[in-house]
Amino acid sequence: MSIANELDAIYQHHSRRILATLIRLLGDFELAEEAMHEAFALALQQWSQDGVPANPTAWLVSTGRFRAIDQIRRNQTARRYAPLLAEDEEEEPEFDDPAIADDRLRLIFTCCHPALSVEAQLAMTLREMCGLTTEQVARGLLQQPTTVAQRIVRAKRKIREAAIPYEVSAADALPARLTAVLQVIYLMYNEAYSSSQGDVIVNADLAVEAIRLARLLAELMPDTAHSADITGLLALLLLQDSRKAARQDDAGRLITLDEQDRGRWDQAQIAEGVQCLHRALRQGPAGIYTLQAAIAALHAQAARYQDTDWPQIVGLYDALYRLSPSPVIALNRAVAVAMCEGPETGLQLVDELATAGKLERYHLLHAARADFYRRLGHTDAARDAYEKALALTEQAPERAFLQARLAALTDTTKKI
Repeated sequence: MSIANELDAIYQHHSRRILATLIRLLGDFELAEEAMHEAFALALQQWSQDGVPANPTAWLVSTGRFRAIDQIRRNQTARRYAPLLAEDEEEEPEFDDPAIADDRLRLIFTCCHPALSVEAQLAMTLREMCGLTTEQVARGLLQQPTTVAQRIVRAKRKIREAAIPYEVSAADALPARLTAVLQVIYLMYNEAYSSSQGDVIVNADLAVEAIRLARLLAELMPDTAHSADITGLLALLLLQDSRKAARQDDAGRLITLDEQDRGRWDQAQIAEGVQCLHRALRQGPAGIYTLQAAIAALHAQAARYQDTDWPQIVGLYDALYRLSPSPVIALNRAVAVAMCEGPETGLQLVDELATAGKLERYHLLHAARADFYRRLGHTDAARDAYEKALALTEQAPERAFLQARLAALTDTTKKI
Protein backbone atom coordinates (compact mmCIF):
# COMPACT_ATOMS: atom_id res chain seq x y z
CA MET A 1 0.00 0.00 0.00
CA SER A 2 1.36 3.43 -0.93
CA ILE A 3 1.89 6.12 1.72
CA ALA A 4 -0.90 8.19 0.14
CA ASN A 5 -3.34 5.28 0.30
CA GLU A 6 -2.34 4.49 3.89
CA LEU A 7 -2.88 8.11 4.89
CA ASP A 8 -6.27 8.11 3.15
CA ALA A 9 -7.24 5.03 5.18
CA ILE A 10 -6.04 6.63 8.42
CA TYR A 11 -7.97 9.80 7.61
CA GLN A 12 -11.13 7.85 6.85
CA HIS A 13 -10.97 5.70 9.98
CA HIS A 14 -9.29 7.94 12.57
CA SER A 15 -9.44 11.62 11.57
CA ARG A 16 -12.36 12.44 13.86
CA ARG A 17 -10.63 10.91 16.87
CA ILE A 18 -7.45 12.82 16.03
CA LEU A 19 -9.46 16.04 15.67
CA ALA A 20 -11.20 15.44 19.01
CA THR A 21 -7.85 15.05 20.77
CA LEU A 22 -6.41 18.16 19.12
CA ILE A 23 -9.43 20.20 20.15
CA ARG A 24 -8.95 19.05 23.74
CA LEU A 25 -5.28 19.93 23.61
CA LEU A 26 -5.59 23.24 21.77
CA GLY A 27 -8.95 24.45 23.05
CA ASP A 28 -9.93 25.92 19.68
CA PHE A 29 -11.96 24.21 16.99
CA GLU A 30 -10.66 26.00 13.88
CA LEU A 31 -7.06 25.89 15.09
CA ALA A 32 -7.33 22.14 15.72
CA GLU A 33 -8.87 21.45 12.33
CA GLU A 34 -6.16 23.40 10.51
CA ALA A 35 -3.47 21.70 12.59
CA MET A 36 -4.81 18.25 11.74
CA HIS A 37 -4.77 18.95 8.00
CA GLU A 38 -1.22 20.32 8.24
CA ALA A 39 -0.16 17.17 10.10
CA PHE A 40 -1.57 14.93 7.36
CA ALA A 41 0.14 17.03 4.67
CA LEU A 42 3.48 16.80 6.52
CA ALA A 43 3.03 13.04 7.01
CA LEU A 44 2.76 12.55 3.25
CA GLN A 45 6.21 14.11 2.84
CA GLN A 46 7.97 12.72 5.91
CA TRP A 47 6.60 9.18 5.91
CA SER A 48 7.62 8.75 2.28
CA GLN A 49 11.23 9.32 3.41
CA ASP A 50 11.29 7.86 6.93
CA GLY A 51 8.53 5.25 6.76
CA VAL A 52 5.28 5.02 8.71
CA PRO A 53 5.78 5.51 12.48
CA ALA A 54 4.87 2.76 14.92
CA ASN A 55 1.88 4.76 16.20
CA PRO A 56 0.56 6.84 13.26
CA THR A 57 -2.36 8.46 15.11
CA ALA A 58 -0.16 9.56 18.02
CA TRP A 59 2.36 10.96 15.52
CA LEU A 60 -0.38 12.96 13.78
CA VAL A 61 -1.71 14.31 17.10
CA SER A 62 1.75 15.33 18.30
CA THR A 63 2.71 16.88 14.97
CA GLY A 64 -0.59 18.73 14.71
CA ARG A 65 -0.15 20.13 18.21
CA PHE A 66 3.33 21.48 17.50
CA ARG A 67 2.28 22.90 14.13
CA ALA A 68 -0.51 24.78 15.92
CA ILE A 69 1.93 26.13 18.52
CA ASP A 70 4.24 27.32 15.74
CA GLN A 71 1.31 29.06 14.08
CA ILE A 72 0.34 30.79 17.33
CA ARG A 73 3.86 32.18 17.68
CA ARG A 74 3.99 33.32 14.06
CA ASN A 75 0.62 35.07 14.36
CA GLN A 76 1.60 36.79 17.61
CA THR A 77 -1.41 35.40 19.47
CA ALA A 78 0.69 34.06 22.31
CA ARG A 79 -1.21 35.96 25.01
CA ARG A 80 -4.51 34.25 24.15
CA TYR A 81 -2.85 30.82 24.15
CA ALA A 82 -0.46 31.37 27.08
CA PRO A 83 -1.46 28.18 28.94
CA LEU A 84 -0.86 26.12 25.82
CA LEU A 85 2.55 27.67 25.25
CA ALA A 86 3.44 27.04 28.90
CA GLU A 87 2.66 23.35 28.38
CA ASP A 88 4.94 23.39 25.35
CA GLU A 89 7.88 24.28 27.56
CA GLU A 90 7.36 21.07 29.46
CA GLU A 91 8.35 17.59 28.35
CA GLU A 92 6.66 16.45 25.14
CA PRO A 93 3.45 14.62 26.06
CA GLU A 94 2.72 11.09 24.90
CA PHE A 95 -0.53 10.21 23.17
CA ASP A 96 -1.72 6.63 23.34
CA ASP A 97 -4.55 5.12 21.34
CA PRO A 98 -6.99 4.54 24.27
CA ALA A 99 -6.76 8.21 25.26
CA ILE A 100 -7.34 9.31 21.68
CA ALA A 101 -10.34 6.98 21.39
CA ASP A 102 -11.92 8.34 24.57
CA ASP A 103 -11.47 11.93 23.43
CA ARG A 104 -14.23 11.52 20.86
CA LEU A 105 -16.88 10.75 23.46
CA ARG A 106 -15.47 13.48 25.72
CA LEU A 107 -15.83 16.01 22.94
CA ILE A 108 -19.37 14.87 22.10
CA PHE A 109 -20.29 15.72 25.69
CA THR A 110 -18.55 19.08 25.25
CA CYS A 111 -20.42 19.93 22.04
CA CYS A 112 -23.69 19.07 23.80
CA HIS A 113 -23.21 22.06 26.13
CA PRO A 114 -26.45 23.38 27.74
CA ALA A 115 -25.57 26.91 26.58
CA LEU A 116 -26.34 25.79 23.01
CA SER A 117 -29.80 24.95 21.72
CA VAL A 118 -30.55 21.24 21.35
CA GLU A 119 -30.75 21.65 17.57
CA ALA A 120 -27.32 23.30 17.51
CA GLN A 121 -25.84 20.64 19.78
CA LEU A 122 -27.03 17.84 17.52
CA ALA A 123 -26.10 19.54 14.24
CA MET A 124 -22.59 20.54 15.30
CA THR A 125 -21.75 17.24 16.97
CA LEU A 126 -22.98 15.10 14.08
CA ARG A 127 -21.22 17.27 11.51
CA GLU A 128 -17.91 17.88 13.21
CA MET A 129 -17.41 15.04 15.65
CA CYS A 130 -19.10 12.19 13.79
CA GLY A 131 -17.89 13.26 10.35
CA LEU A 132 -21.29 13.34 8.66
CA THR A 133 -21.84 15.74 5.79
CA THR A 134 -24.23 18.66 6.25
CA GLU A 135 -26.68 16.86 3.94
CA GLN A 136 -26.52 13.68 6.04
CA VAL A 137 -27.08 15.65 9.23
CA ALA A 138 -30.04 17.43 7.63
CA ARG A 139 -31.55 14.10 6.63
CA GLY A 140 -31.18 12.69 10.13
CA LEU A 141 -32.76 15.78 11.69
CA LEU A 142 -35.42 16.15 8.94
CA GLN A 143 -34.25 19.69 8.22
CA GLN A 144 -32.93 21.68 5.28
CA PRO A 145 -29.11 21.60 4.75
CA THR A 146 -28.94 25.42 4.75
CA THR A 147 -30.64 25.53 8.16
CA VAL A 148 -28.21 22.96 9.56
CA ALA A 149 -25.19 24.81 8.15
CA GLN A 150 -26.30 28.09 9.74
CA ARG A 151 -26.80 26.41 13.12
CA ILE A 152 -23.30 24.93 13.01
CA VAL A 153 -21.72 28.30 12.22
CA ARG A 154 -23.66 30.00 15.03
CA ALA A 155 -22.79 27.24 17.51
CA LYS A 156 -19.07 27.52 16.79
CA ARG A 157 -19.23 31.29 17.14
CA LYS A 158 -21.03 31.02 20.47
CA ILE A 159 -18.47 28.54 21.80
CA ARG A 160 -15.66 30.88 20.79
CA GLU A 161 -17.24 34.12 22.04
CA ALA A 162 -18.49 32.64 25.31
CA ALA A 163 -15.15 30.88 25.86
CA ILE A 164 -16.92 27.57 26.49
CA PRO A 165 -14.11 25.13 27.39
CA TYR A 166 -13.62 21.97 25.38
CA GLU A 167 -13.88 19.73 28.41
CA VAL A 168 -16.31 18.11 30.79
CA SER A 169 -14.75 18.88 34.13
CA ALA A 170 -17.00 17.07 36.57
CA ALA A 171 -19.15 13.96 36.64
CA ASP A 172 -22.17 16.00 37.75
CA ALA A 173 -22.05 17.85 34.39
CA LEU A 174 -22.71 14.66 32.44
CA PRO A 175 -26.41 13.93 33.15
CA ALA A 176 -27.58 17.35 31.93
CA ARG A 177 -26.01 16.60 28.56
CA LEU A 178 -26.87 12.93 28.33
CA THR A 179 -30.14 13.23 26.38
CA ALA A 180 -28.38 15.03 23.53
CA VAL A 181 -25.39 12.67 23.65
CA LEU A 182 -27.65 9.63 23.37
CA GLN A 183 -29.47 11.23 20.46
CA VAL A 184 -26.18 11.98 18.71
CA ILE A 185 -25.06 8.34 18.97
CA TYR A 186 -28.53 7.16 17.88
CA LEU A 187 -28.57 9.44 14.80
CA MET A 188 -24.96 8.54 14.05
CA TYR A 189 -25.92 4.87 13.94
CA ASN A 190 -29.03 5.56 11.86
CA GLU A 191 -26.85 7.13 9.18
CA ALA A 192 -24.47 4.17 9.42
CA TYR A 193 -27.29 1.59 9.18
CA SER A 194 -28.83 3.22 6.12
CA SER A 195 -26.41 5.63 4.48
CA SER A 196 -28.18 8.56 2.86
CA GLN A 197 -25.70 8.67 -0.03
CA GLY A 198 -23.28 6.41 -1.90
CA ASP A 199 -23.16 2.88 -3.22
CA VAL A 200 -23.43 0.93 0.04
CA ILE A 201 -26.34 0.61 2.42
CA VAL A 202 -24.33 0.21 5.63
CA ASN A 203 -21.37 2.39 6.59
CA ALA A 204 -19.60 -0.32 8.58
CA ASP A 205 -16.93 1.94 10.12
CA LEU A 206 -19.50 4.44 11.36
CA ALA A 207 -21.66 1.62 12.76
CA VAL A 208 -18.70 0.16 14.67
CA GLU A 209 -17.85 3.60 16.07
CA ALA A 210 -21.42 4.28 17.21
CA ILE A 211 -21.57 0.95 19.02
CA ARG A 212 -18.12 1.59 20.56
CA LEU A 213 -19.29 4.96 21.87
CA ALA A 214 -22.46 3.40 23.30
CA ARG A 215 -20.36 0.77 25.09
CA LEU A 216 -17.98 3.43 26.39
CA LEU A 217 -20.92 5.47 27.65
CA ALA A 218 -22.33 2.42 29.46
CA GLU A 219 -18.94 1.92 31.16
CA LEU A 220 -18.71 5.62 32.03
CA MET A 221 -22.14 5.77 33.69
CA PRO A 222 -22.94 2.20 34.85
CA ASP A 223 -25.12 2.97 37.87
CA THR A 224 -27.06 6.17 37.36
CA ALA A 225 -30.64 7.23 36.88
CA HIS A 226 -29.97 7.15 33.12
CA SER A 227 -28.50 3.64 32.96
CA ALA A 228 -31.68 2.17 31.45
CA ASP A 229 -31.59 4.63 28.54
CA ILE A 230 -27.90 3.96 27.87
CA THR A 231 -28.31 0.19 28.03
CA GLY A 232 -31.45 0.40 25.90
CA LEU A 233 -29.57 2.33 23.23
CA LEU A 234 -26.74 -0.22 23.22
CA ALA A 235 -29.31 -3.03 22.90
CA LEU A 236 -30.98 -1.28 19.97
CA LEU A 237 -27.71 -0.73 18.11
CA LEU A 238 -26.56 -4.33 18.61
CA LEU A 239 -29.88 -5.78 17.45
CA GLN A 240 -30.09 -3.55 14.40
CA ASP A 241 -26.47 -4.16 13.52
CA SER A 242 -26.93 -7.93 13.69
CA ARG A 243 -28.78 -7.82 10.35
CA LYS A 244 -26.24 -5.81 8.34
CA ALA A 245 -24.67 -8.73 6.46
CA ALA A 246 -28.04 -9.71 5.00
CA ARG A 247 -29.17 -6.27 3.83
CA GLN A 248 -27.27 -6.19 0.53
CA ASP A 249 -26.43 -9.02 -1.88
CA ASP A 250 -23.11 -9.62 -3.66
CA ALA A 251 -24.28 -7.48 -6.59
CA GLY A 252 -25.00 -4.57 -4.24
CA ARG A 253 -28.78 -4.87 -4.40
CA LEU A 254 -30.88 -3.93 -1.37
CA ILE A 255 -32.62 -6.87 0.28
CA THR A 256 -35.80 -6.07 2.19
CA LEU A 257 -36.50 -7.54 5.62
CA ASP A 258 -39.03 -10.07 4.29
CA GLU A 259 -36.47 -11.49 1.82
CA GLN A 260 -33.33 -11.50 3.97
CA ASP A 261 -31.47 -14.74 4.65
CA ARG A 262 -31.83 -14.91 8.42
CA GLY A 263 -29.01 -17.41 8.56
CA ARG A 264 -26.67 -14.50 7.84
CA TRP A 265 -27.84 -12.55 10.89
CA ASP A 266 -25.24 -12.36 13.66
CA GLN A 267 -26.66 -14.59 16.38
CA ALA A 268 -24.00 -13.64 18.93
CA GLN A 269 -24.91 -9.98 18.50
CA ILE A 270 -28.60 -10.79 18.80
CA ALA A 271 -27.97 -12.68 22.03
CA GLU A 272 -25.96 -9.79 23.47
CA GLY A 273 -28.58 -7.29 22.33
CA VAL A 274 -31.40 -9.25 23.97
CA GLN A 275 -29.33 -9.54 27.14
CA CYS A 276 -28.83 -5.76 27.15
CA LEU A 277 -32.56 -5.27 26.55
CA HIS A 278 -33.44 -7.39 29.59
CA ARG A 279 -30.90 -5.48 31.68
CA ALA A 280 -32.36 -2.15 30.54
CA LEU A 281 -35.85 -3.28 31.53
CA ARG A 282 -34.55 -4.20 34.99
CA GLN A 283 -32.72 -0.89 35.37
CA GLY A 284 -35.74 1.36 34.96
CA PRO A 285 -38.86 2.28 32.98
CA ALA A 286 -38.70 1.58 29.26
CA GLY A 287 -37.64 4.72 27.39
CA ILE A 288 -37.58 5.44 23.69
CA TYR A 289 -34.43 3.43 22.99
CA THR A 290 -35.49 0.44 25.06
CA LEU A 291 -38.87 0.31 23.29
CA GLN A 292 -37.17 0.43 19.91
CA ALA A 293 -34.80 -2.31 21.06
CA ALA A 294 -37.82 -4.43 22.04
CA ILE A 295 -39.22 -3.99 18.51
CA ALA A 296 -35.84 -4.93 17.01
CA ALA A 297 -35.69 -8.00 19.28
CA LEU A 298 -39.06 -9.23 18.00
CA HIS A 299 -37.75 -9.02 14.45
CA ALA A 300 -34.45 -10.65 15.39
CA GLN A 301 -36.03 -13.56 17.24
CA ALA A 302 -38.62 -14.45 14.56
CA ALA A 303 -37.38 -17.56 12.74
CA ARG A 304 -39.21 -16.47 9.57
CA TYR A 305 -40.70 -13.21 8.42
CA GLN A 306 -44.15 -14.82 8.62
CA ASP A 307 -43.54 -15.52 12.31
CA THR A 308 -43.09 -11.85 13.21
CA ASP A 309 -45.36 -10.78 16.08
CA TRP A 310 -46.84 -7.73 14.35
CA PRO A 311 -49.61 -7.07 16.93
CA GLN A 312 -47.01 -6.82 19.70
CA ILE A 313 -44.88 -4.55 17.50
CA VAL A 314 -47.88 -2.26 16.97
CA GLY A 315 -48.39 -2.16 20.74
CA LEU A 316 -44.75 -1.19 21.28
CA TYR A 317 -45.06 1.54 18.65
CA ASP A 318 -48.14 2.84 20.47
CA ALA A 319 -46.10 3.11 23.68
CA LEU A 320 -43.18 4.66 21.79
CA TYR A 321 -45.40 7.27 20.15
CA ARG A 322 -46.79 8.29 23.52
CA LEU A 323 -43.23 9.01 24.69
CA SER A 324 -42.03 10.56 21.43
CA PRO A 325 -44.86 11.58 19.08
CA SER A 326 -42.67 12.07 16.00
CA PRO A 327 -43.93 11.63 12.43
CA VAL A 328 -41.22 9.04 11.70
CA ILE A 329 -42.48 6.84 14.53
CA ALA A 330 -46.03 7.34 13.24
CA LEU A 331 -44.88 6.19 9.79
CA ASN A 332 -43.17 3.09 11.18
CA ARG A 333 -46.29 2.32 13.18
CA ALA A 334 -48.41 2.65 10.01
CA VAL A 335 -46.25 0.01 8.29
CA ALA A 336 -46.69 -2.34 11.27
CA VAL A 337 -50.46 -1.71 11.35
CA ALA A 338 -50.62 -2.56 7.64
CA MET A 339 -49.04 -5.93 8.39
CA CYS A 340 -51.81 -6.60 10.90
CA GLU A 341 -54.84 -5.03 9.25
CA GLY A 342 -53.90 -4.79 5.59
CA PRO A 343 -52.44 -2.15 3.24
CA GLU A 344 -55.64 -0.10 3.04
CA THR A 345 -55.47 0.73 6.76
CA GLY A 346 -51.77 1.50 6.47
CA LEU A 347 -52.44 3.78 3.51
CA GLN A 348 -55.04 5.74 5.47
CA LEU A 349 -52.53 6.37 8.24
CA VAL A 350 -49.80 7.43 5.82
CA ASP A 351 -52.22 9.71 3.97
CA GLU A 352 -53.03 11.43 7.27
CA LEU A 353 -49.33 12.13 7.77
CA ALA A 354 -48.99 13.44 4.23
CA THR A 355 -52.11 15.60 4.49
CA ALA A 356 -50.72 17.15 7.67
CA GLY A 357 -47.65 18.21 5.66
CA LYS A 358 -45.36 15.98 7.67
CA LEU A 359 -42.47 14.08 6.06
CA GLU A 360 -43.22 15.54 2.63
CA ARG A 361 -39.51 15.37 1.77
CA TYR A 362 -38.90 12.04 3.51
CA HIS A 363 -38.50 9.43 0.79
CA LEU A 364 -39.59 6.52 3.00
CA LEU A 365 -43.07 8.02 3.37
CA HIS A 366 -43.53 7.96 -0.40
CA ALA A 367 -41.93 4.51 -0.64
CA ALA A 368 -44.35 3.14 1.97
CA ARG A 369 -47.26 4.77 0.21
CA ALA A 370 -46.13 3.28 -3.10
CA ASP A 371 -45.91 -0.19 -1.58
CA PHE A 372 -49.43 0.07 -0.15
CA TYR A 373 -50.80 1.20 -3.51
CA ARG A 374 -48.93 -1.62 -5.25
CA ARG A 375 -50.36 -4.24 -2.90
CA LEU A 376 -53.84 -2.81 -3.45
CA GLY A 377 -53.42 -2.95 -7.24
CA HIS A 378 -53.57 0.85 -7.71
CA THR A 379 -50.84 0.95 -10.35
CA ASP A 380 -50.98 4.62 -11.39
CA ALA A 381 -50.96 5.87 -7.79
CA ALA A 382 -48.13 3.46 -6.94
CA ARG A 383 -46.09 4.69 -9.91
CA ASP A 384 -46.54 8.31 -8.86
CA ALA A 385 -45.47 7.55 -5.30
CA TYR A 386 -42.41 5.56 -6.43
CA GLU A 387 -41.35 8.47 -8.64
CA LYS A 388 -41.65 10.89 -5.69
CA ALA A 389 -39.57 8.57 -3.52
CA LEU A 390 -36.93 8.28 -6.26
CA ALA A 391 -36.66 12.06 -6.55
CA LEU A 392 -35.78 12.26 -2.84
CA THR A 393 -33.33 9.31 -2.68
CA GLU A 394 -29.56 9.64 -3.15
CA GLN A 395 -28.42 6.21 -2.00
CA ALA A 396 -27.65 4.03 -5.04
CA PRO A 397 -29.04 0.68 -3.76
CA GLU A 398 -32.30 2.32 -2.64
CA ARG A 399 -32.63 4.03 -6.01
CA ALA A 400 -32.05 0.73 -7.81
CA PHE A 401 -34.66 -0.98 -5.63
CA LEU A 402 -37.27 1.71 -6.27
CA GLN A 403 -36.50 1.72 -10.00
CA ALA A 404 -36.95 -2.06 -10.09
CA ARG A 405 -40.33 -1.76 -8.35
CA LEU A 406 -41.33 0.98 -10.77
CA ALA A 407 -40.25 -1.12 -13.78
CA ALA A 408 -42.23 -4.08 -12.48
CA LEU A 409 -45.35 -1.89 -12.37
CA THR A 410 -44.75 -0.82 -15.97
CA ASP A 411 -44.25 -4.44 -17.09
CA THR A 412 -47.49 -5.47 -15.41
CA THR A 413 -49.37 -2.66 -17.15
CA LYS A 414 -47.96 -3.68 -20.53
CA LYS A 415 -49.02 -7.32 -20.03
CA ILE A 416 -52.57 -6.22 -19.21
